[in-house]
This record gives sequence, C-alpha cells and structure tokens, in this order.
Amino acid sequence: MRQPGAQNGFTLIELLVTVVIFSIGLLGIAGLQIVSKRATFEAMQRTTATQAASGLLEDMRANGPALATYVTSAQIGQSTMQTSVAGGCDNFNQPCSSVEMATRDLAQWETLLDGGMEAGPAGGVGGLVSPRACIAGPLDGSAGVYTVSVVWRGTVAITDPGINACGADSGQYGDANEFRRVIQILTFIDPNI
Repeated sequence: MRQPGAQNGFTLIELLVTVVIFSIGLLGIAGLQIVSKRATFEAMQRTTATQAASGLLEDMRANGPALATYVTSAQIGQSTMQTSVAGGCDNFNQPCSSVEMATRDLAQWETLLDGGMEAGPAGGVGGLVSPRACIAGPLDGSAGVYTVSVVWRGTVAITDPGINACGADSGQYGDANEFRRVIQILTFIDPNI
C-alpha cells in the first residue's frame, strides 16, 4: 500500500531543469573547445615562424660571403620573391656561387612561409597566414648583429606594441595592426668564421 505524499519518480519539471543545466554545461564545453582550437592555432603559427626564422639565420651563418644579399632583400612573403636559381643549386658538378645560394635560400624560405613546402588539393598548406619577413643587419655583410623578423596575421585583436615595423604598413593586419603578430630573432654573425 502506498503512503500518502511519497514520490515514485521524476516529475516533468525536474526533468526539464536537469536538461537545461546539462545543456548549459555542454555550451560551456563547446565554448572551451573553440578557445582551445584558437590557442592551438596561434601556437602553431608562432612555432612555424620561430622555426623558419631560426632556419634562415642558420643558412645565413653557413653562407657568410653573401650576407649582404640576405640583408638587401625587400620584405619577403606572399610570393614577392618569385626568384629561382638555374639548376636549383643542386648540381654537384656545377655548384652555385654564394650569392646564388643566398637567392635560393630566400626563395625557399619564402615558399616555407607561404606554405608551399606542403601541398594540398587547393595549393600550399601549412604556412603562415599573410606572412611577411624582414632581414636587418650590416648592409655590407660584415660582422655584426643580424635580425630576422617574421610577421603573420593572428586570429584575435590585440594591442600592437609597435616595436618592429616589419609588415606594419601593409594593411593586412587590421587598421591599427591589431592582428599583427611578430617574432624577431637576433644573432651575431661573423662571415669570417
């Protein structure tokens, strides 16, 4: 026999409250997933830029006689170089000059930034979003501090610190460069060592 006032199950109101609370939790998890994906993408872009800048500095260090060729190049990125060296400097019997090697390095480096080293169905993938790069140092290629700066477009607006002018005047990073991300690596290179 059933006692008066005893409850035998969930009421419809309790079930609706449970569904609403569960839905709010799922929306929170979805929002967290979006933030996580954005942060992962930003980290991947920063890692790609850092590896590319470090790689170019090592190429410059290995090709000391042509340091001036690296420095006098304009901003590179987004297929601005369009330069290739005949034979690609890969022929052992006809080696390239140091200037040809520098030109090849810059063209390959731009291809890396633009994502051309990894091809997908629609073209290059894996590069940076709207990349630009600047190389600074002694214009005569002498011993000194050389700086490689890599710029790309971020996903979230931030305040641009304005410490580096690379890519700042391109208009691709927002009206106040709020989407501009910059890494710069400095190193001392002596072409005689």
